[in-house]
Amino acid sequence: MSAFLIALQFLTRLPVSLPGMPTPAQVGRSLLWYPLVGLLLGVLLWGAHLLLGQTSMALQAAIILALWVGLSGGLHLDGLADTADAWVGGFGDRERTLAIMKDPRSGPIAVVVLVLLLLLKYAALLTLLQAGQGACLILLPWLGRSLLPLLLVTTPYVRAGGLGQALVEHAPRRQLPWVLAVHLLLMLAFGWPALLAVASVLLLFAWTRRALLRRLGGTTGDTAGALVELAECGMLLVLALSL
Repeated sequence: MSAFLIALQFLTRLPVSLPGMPTPAQVGRSLLWYPLVGLLLGVLLWGAHLLLGQTSMALQAAIILALWVGLSGGLHLDGLADTADAWVGGFGDRERTLAIMKDPRSGPIAVVVLVLLLLLKYAALLTLLQAGQGACLILLPWLGRSLLPLLLVTTPYVRAGGLGQALVEHAPRRQLPWVLAVHLLLMLAFGWPALLAVASVLLLFAWTRRALLRRLGGTTGDTAGALVELAECGMLLVLALSL
């Protein structure tokens, strides 16, 4: 249970109290619970959609998107902002890219990328809600957070120290494939939307991982967060465009 609480505390802003400072092994085992945390977020978003009832779809989309950001504390958006600044400002150089990524300030590139991403998410979310596909809200955070352990156990971690290194070094590599496989099978219960979402997100994952290996030689916490945001946005767009 402590590993689940670690995952919940890290990935959300839900009120969670840990019994004590987690050990590196517990931090690593928390990766097993990332998909379940994503499922919980999805259920909360879907529940908000149901509670809003007859509220206009445009307002619903805005409220749900704000809740989506708030529940995660903007964690992955922060990673996307840092990655965008570093990717453009790094001019292809690994060390310069990593140095910019550590800078807590956001430049104009980060602001533009965040605005565009949230705009695309809002428009695609509105399209899904208008088409009566609100149940897809369960699927998107679920699948998005399932990518995090997949990335961390298949890609070198290039930033020494911190939570990311503990996750990678103590990741339960034997159990994780089985956990991800079970979650994938459960996702497929959503039918055609799930197949589209899984196919699109795996293509995005492969492309992103290749880009990270070429530029950085691996991943960081920021690029992992950026992957979640890009995956959620990409799935929303694919599902919306398929209607």
